[in-house]
Amino acid sequence: SIPIAKQLASIKVLGKGSDLEKAFATAALVYNNSADPEGKLSKAETKSLLQTQFRGFIQGQENKPKYQEIISALDEESENKLDFEDFMILLVSLTLMSDLLQEIKNVKTTK
Repeated sequence: SIPIAKQLASIKVLGKGSDLEKAFATAALVYNNSADPEGKLSKAETKSLLQTQFRGFIQGQENKPKYQEIISALDEESENKLDFEDFMILLVSLTLMSDLLQEIKNVKTTK
């Protein structure tokens, strides 16, 4: 497997891309590297990906009802798979409820 940083470097337009563009490209690459040939993730794969790649945002959220609702939906036995759009909505939802978001908001932007 080719490291994400190397995959990003191979996308010429991102060489001068913004931090935000690179962040979204990274999310897309992480998703694509885990997706099946149809470009989708099973719920189990999604949960595993969150636990390995999004740990900082989900850590400590276990007792929040919305988090439990999201994880319960991923635990359900179902053939439903997530496409990239659903995956990004899930990431945004988890980010908005995370304690880490507040910490990010408190980061000083000036010296």
